[in-house]
Amino acid sequence: MRRKPVFAAIAAVGLMLLAADEGFKPLVKGTNPSQFQLVGFGADTISIRNYGEIRLTGKPNGYFATKESYKNYVVQFEWMYERPEGYNEGDKFNGNSGLLVHIVGEHKVWPKCTEVQLANSDAGHAFAINGAKFVSKVGADERKAAQKKAIKPVGEWNLEEVTCRGDEIICTINGVEIDRGNGANPSEGQIGLQSEGAPIRFRNLKIKSLD
Repeated sequence: MRRKPVFAAIAAVGLMLLAADEGFKPLVKGTNPSQFQLVGFGADTISIRNYGEIRLTGKPNGYFATKESYKNYVVQFEWMYERPEGYNEGDKFNGNSGLLVHIVGEHKVWPKCTEVQLANSDAGHAFAINGAKFVSKVGADERKAAQKKAIKPVGEWNLEEVTCRGDEIICTINGVEIDRGNGANPSEGQIGLQSEGAPIRFRNLKIKSLD
């Protein structure tokens, strides 16, 4: 009889976790890289573990993209740069990557889209590239202060959530809002993640429709 409260607590935690994941669907299914469109690199640059963790070697430059296009959604994932051997906290680190949203047109390095920066020094900063449009509403000083508060040391996992609704994009890292803006054009398209110079890992990549 004394165990009932423990079981009840465990059940309550389970329900909370289910509620937190409500509406999200995984974007990674199985371990075959062919589930994604690979641009700029081949299967030797990307590996997928059986629990959905994606590892990129960082070279050559390129990205993997969903084969499906999306509009009005929340994309959520964790990312981590592999800590270089001999690296000490405070050392210069040039880890670079990016989340690409609303990819349209020709697939190339780099495509027309909005990039949500994953460079370790500027993670969460959103900006348009190669003919796309987007206007951030967050000043550089405000963004830097938020990044300093949010981003964990090299070698630790960061939880990122990017909300795309209409022409608006909002990015949070570890629960801290880093950037927001509007005027995104295009405002729908494929979703990609970059390989850009440093080994990086992604896990728990999932999406929730807002329609």
